[in-house]
Amino acid sequence: MSEQPYGEAGGAPGPRTFVERVIGAIKLDASVFEEVEHDGDAIGQAAGVVGLAGIANGLAAAGALGTGGLVAGIIGSFLGWLLWTGVVWLIGVRLFKHTSDFEELLRTLGFVFAPQILLVIGLIPFALLQAVLGLAVLVMTVVAFIRAVRQALDVDTGRAFFVSAMAVVAYLLLAVLLRGLVGGIV
Repeated sequence: MSEQPYGEAGGAPGPRTFVERVIGAIKLDASVFEEVEHDGDAIGQAAGVVGLAGIANGLAAAGALGTGGLVAGIIGSFLGWLLWTGVVWLIGVRLFKHTSDFEELLRTLGFVFAPQILLVIGLIPFALLQAVLGLAVLVMTVVAFIRAVRQALDVDTGRAFFVSAMAVVAYLLLAVLLRGLVGGIV
């Protein structure tokens, strides 16, 4: 895959459409993450990707949780997007002084959710297909996350993996803390 931004010499003309960006992100094309990093108008598209992923997650969960699963999937995707962006910003930009700002990270990490749109295929009631699809989407999302962090922070893959791994640990600790606080209040 080319590291050259889309639309420059040798690339396709102009920025991609929303659908082209979503498909590119599902294909794990790093140039999509680079493109949306630099497109200040792509925040709505990033939110659209997160919303579609939330619907797909919610529909997948609706079988077990009913309509509450759909609502939880949508809300969870948007909260996750904001929290992941905040954690990566704190670690990558504030702690390690890499180049990016919150808005660039928000746009770029929004497109990380694109592979999760494929979870709608899991509505087919075949347990093996659902399990394989879930694993494939998880792997694709992890790869997309590392590529998005690499592009947004302008670092090499090793550093992006390190920042991403630190972000996962911090995110999990935050989730446990929040669950304990909410559980204690309720």
